[in-house]
Amino acid sequence: MITRFAPSPTGYLHLGHAYAALVADDLARVNGGSFLLRFEDIDTGRCRPEFVDGIEEDLRWLGLDWPQPVMHQSDRFSAYADALDVLDARSLVYPCFCTRKDIQAEIAQASSAPHSPPAGPDGPIYPGLCRNLSDPEREQRIASGETYALRLKMDDAIRQVGELTWTSHDGQTTTAAPHIFGDLVVARKDVPTSYHLAVVVDDAEQGVTLVSRGEDLRPATHAHRLLQALLDYPPPRYFHHKLITDPDGKKFSKRDQAATLRHLRDSGHTAHDVIRMTGFTPAT
Repeated sequence: MITRFAPSPTGYLHLGHAYAALVADDLARVNGGSFLLRFEDIDTGRCRPEFVDGIEEDLRWLGLDWPQPVMHQSDRFSAYADALDVLDARSLVYPCFCTRKDIQAEIAQASSAPHSPPAGPDGPIYPGLCRNLSDPEREQRIASGETYALRLKMDDAIRQVGELTWTSHDGQTTTAAPHIFGDLVVARKDVPTSYHLAVVVDDAEQGVTLVSRGEDLRPATHAHRLLQALLDYPPPRYFHHKLITDPDGKKFSKRDQAATLRHLRDSGHTAHDVIRMTGFTPAT
């Protein structure tokens, strides 16, 4: 079994991150497998080298270790471009020139109709304004330097692969419902991938066989299962663990400095204290 912990180095780790890393490491250990670290740093404007170093320091302080070298998504844009080429060869991607304002205006107009537009896990489902643009118009707008995203033609993608399922660590099977995302963004002009595409490509490249992540990311599994099928990747199993929250029931964020492992360590807490604070209990 191969598991992974894949933080974005846009801040220091907090208690929720600690729990996720401990769970992934424990699942690999009790099954005689490997625990991997990966940095999801496609947002090059917000990611910082000092956070990379700080994350590795925090994880080692917790007692975790992992093989070298560590994968960085910022080094893998060519791999994502190859995946996009596969999707494009299947006539499944199209450029979308809509701004957020354009999309919001269209959704607001549709909301005045008898049936409100649907919402998906990533927010309101894209209303398809650019889906049927002609090829000459698309080429002209791209050549003019207009900003765009690449979207997946969801209905066509589903028709190409048929019904899909994904399997949890306990063997439970769930029917995939990727349509809940609408025409998913798979890349942008300035960032040649998206979270959804990058994580699927990287998990396949690293041979991850069990994806362990928070319950809040369960919906993403539906979209990831579709991308795996389109790219002919073997599907891993999934384990969606509970979320660690503050006393008010809110999920920890990187803005909550008091919950960062760095702050807790500097305040005199031991690694054992922090592990106890997360509620993590090893399987053995």
